[in-house]
Amino acid sequence: MFNDSELRLRKALDKKTPIIGSWIQTSSPACAEILANAGFAWLGMDCEHTSAGILGVENIARAIHGRGTALLVRVSRADTIEIRQCLDVGAAGVIVPMVETAAQARTAVAAAKYPPEGVRGYCFGRMNDWGSHFDDYAATANQSVVVIAMIETRAGVDNIEEILAVQGIDGIFIGPYDMSGSYGVPGQTQHPCLKNAYQSLVDACRRHGKAAGQHIVKSNPEKLNEAVALGYSFICLDADIILINQSARAVMETAKTTFNIQ
Repeated sequence: MFNDSELRLRKALDKKTPIIGSWIQTSSPACAEILANAGFAWLGMDCEHTSAGILGVENIARAIHGRGTALLVRVSRADTIEIRQCLDVGAAGVIVPMVETAAQARTAVAAAKYPPEGVRGYCFGRMNDWGSHFDDYAATANQSVVVIAMIETRAGVDNIEEILAVQGIDGIFIGPYDMSGSYGVPGQTQHPCLKNAYQSLVDACRRHGKAAGQHIVKSNPEKLNEAVALGYSFICLDADIILINQSARAVMETAKTTFNIQ
C-alpha cells in the first residue's frame, strides 16, 4: 500500500538517486504544509531535540497527507514503542539517532518491521486508514517503511561496516555536530578529521549499496554541488526555523535600507 510519496522515497533510496528533504523543528503543521507545498520530497520531524511528542507527529502527518511529501521522524532513540507509534500515526519511516553498533541497528529495524522480520505490533490506525486497508498495508509495510541510521560518533564510524550489513537499514544520515564533539573538535564540522570520517562513511555506503545522507545547513549551490560530488543522495536542506529566520532577517534588512532605519 505504497502511496506516491513513499514510492518516490523508496525508489530514490534503492537507486541512490538524489532526493531532497527538509527539517521540521517547530512541530508546526503550518510550517510542514508550507514546506510540502514547496516541493520537498520528504520532511524529517525532530523528536530528539524538541518537545514534540506522538500527537505532534500525528498532526504533522495529517498536515502533509496527500501533498506528495513523505514524513520521516527522528525518534529520540532506538526505542521499540516510540518507533512503532510514529509509524502507526502515519510516518513513512524513522531516522534513528546515535547508532553506534549493529545491535542498535537491528533493534531499530525490528521495531519498524512486522513479524517475522521484526516485532512491530499489528493494529488499526492512521497508517492503514483505521483498518479499512489493513490487509494491503500489512502486506507491503515491511517493504515500504524506511529506516535510516544516524551516525554521530567515532564509534559509529568505526562500526559502520557492521551497521550497514544489517538487513533493513536503508541508509545513513550523518550528524556532524555530535560527531565533532566525539572527535574532540566541538563545532568544527569541517575539521580534516571530520571530513575524513564523512568520506569513509560515504565510501562504506557505496560498498554496501546504501544511501548516504547529509544535512546541509544554510544551503547554497556550492554546498549542494559538493554533496553530489562526494556521493550523497539523501539530502536535507536547512530547517523550518532556519528558513524562517533567514527570510525574516532578509526582509527586515531590505526594509531598514528602504526606510533608512538604523
